[in-house]
Amino acid sequence: MAATNCFSRLALVSALAMTGCAIPALSAYAQDAQPGGTLRILATEDIDHFDPTSGALVTTMNFARATVRTLISYAGSTDETKRITPEGDLATEVPQPTDDGLTYTFKIREGAAWNAPSGPRQITSADFELGMKRMCNPALGSAALTYYTGLIAGLSAFCDGFAKVQPTVEAMKDYITKNDISGIEEPDDSTVVIHLSQRAGDFIYMLSLPTSAPAPVEVLDYLPDSPDYRANFIASGPYTPGDYAPDTSLQLVRNPAWKAETDPLRKAYVDEIQLTFGLTVDAIMQQMQSGDSDMTYDVTIPPAVLQTLTAAGDDKLMTVSSGNTNFIFINTVSGNNNGALKDVRIRQALNYAIDKAAIVQQQGGPTIAKPVNGIFGLGVLGYHEFSLYPSPDSKGDPAKAKALLAEAGFPNGITLKMPFRSKGIEPAIAQTIQASMALAGITIELTPVTASDYYSKFMTNPVNTKDGIWDIAPVGWTPDWAGGSARSVFQPQFSFDGTHQTYNYTDYNNPTANDLAQQAINATTPEEVGRLWAQVDETVMADAPVVPMIANLIVLYRGAAVQNFQPYALGVQGDWTNVWLQR
Repeated sequence: MAATNCFSRLALVSALAMTGCAIPALSAYAQDAQPGGTLRILATEDIDHFDPTSGALVTTMNFARATVRTLISYAGSTDETKRITPEGDLATEVPQPTDDGLTYTFKIREGAAWNAPSGPRQITSADFELGMKRMCNPALGSAALTYYTGLIAGLSAFCDGFAKVQPTVEAMKDYITKNDISGIEEPDDSTVVIHLSQRAGDFIYMLSLPTSAPAPVEVLDYLPDSPDYRANFIASGPYTPGDYAPDTSLQLVRNPAWKAETDPLRKAYVDEIQLTFGLTVDAIMQQMQSGDSDMTYDVTIPPAVLQTLTAAGDDKLMTVSSGNTNFIFINTVSGNNNGALKDVRIRQALNYAIDKAAIVQQQGGPTIAKPVNGIFGLGVLGYHEFSLYPSPDSKGDPAKAKALLAEAGFPNGITLKMPFRSKGIEPAIAQTIQASMALAGITIELTPVTASDYYSKFMTNPVNTKDGIWDIAPVGWTPDWAGGSARSVFQPQFSFDGTHQTYNYTDYNNPTANDLAQQAINATTPEEVGRLWAQVDETVMADAPVVPMIANLIVLYRGAAVQNFQPYALGVQGDWTNVWLQR
């Protein structure tokens, strides 16, 4: 799932250079774009949400890119700076705030339309407010909600009232139609005025998230993201869902209401996008290499395959930075082992025990992964080199870990339960974690969980946390938006305001870190922003609520027919809406 202004993700080029990895130059295209054809995309799992209000996974951003338009978005580009520079999407331009940074005024493009049942209908300013209202519906809200409730005047009060409503179609529709958000005004159908309660240089970036997308009034007749919602999907982007078989396939066809002249960011060259779900990674890579597929959806290229492709000099590989990190969350809520994980010494022992170097090798080596010791990944302003729990060459320090365990009352070690996603190389990584912890006297009991259930049903179920179904759990995080993104790492995972957040599994909170984060959000220079977020990082890690493992660079692979493969920042994948095919 931010800091301030457009200087925030450190120069991504620098981040790549730090790992010795370069982005291969794309071949020059002698031909003009060739419209038409079907873009074939292969996936292991289905899309988590069609409804942009609740879409959160990085992969889902690509579906939203094709079907949903927001006030602000980004151009797909191989240029690192251009890729993270916000541009007007539904908005005619990126406005400068007024009222000392507290008011933003947007103009909606004329001709941008919904694919409504009665025919194309202009998207209006009221549709934007409706989209914002839906974020805090009591049936299926948005994981990103707290970004906005803390900023947009009146949104928190609106959501507080909404939380008391029964999660039925009728009750939610009634509340939405009878109540407004005081901080959002619509002087006319094409003008949106947003009033903030505090300055936030990263607010513009938040408006690129699909969860902030306008919504058509027809969606109030369906439960959010229900089968009825999906069957009656109303698109604003160049594509709209066609045939859909859950967990099997999804067809995206052209949206007849979309007009190219109203959309500066999407060319929509291909006629159709066909997604196939439920395949193994090996099967996907075989089809990619044979030319029977064009792009992947949710695949991490296996290290052995990556090494083969790299050795062969395959120019269809591309490496991009996303700020992504992998780490272990520690369950401080349950009473397992008499609440041992509430003791910071036990959590510190886990940080000393982990062999990060071995995990780097499993990921494919130092060209695409790097050991990290904090909560921020490469390309996030606030990332810096530090280690509160150092070990030689990042291989772990079992002796130090054992000493801390003994000091905390566990001289004979401790046994912990760890789930893991049964997908790709993650079982092997789980075994590496298990082996390195064993050297420190920490016994890990492994439990496989299907990839589709790991986050959606297992980790995000607070009962599993409270009941001690898991003690430690490997997880990953990618900043929610491009540009100033430190807030989108810290706030949803490492702050707690009394309302449980989906991905802060243990309601971790540190008032000092919160105060520093607020200063960083309001800061006005990159130097100050970076300094403050760096302090946040070290403050959090002093509590050791997690065990950072690695920062990832994302390796993308495209089929031979795919031309103009330009990465889209939020989806960390080639932009479906701008590629064309040459078969």
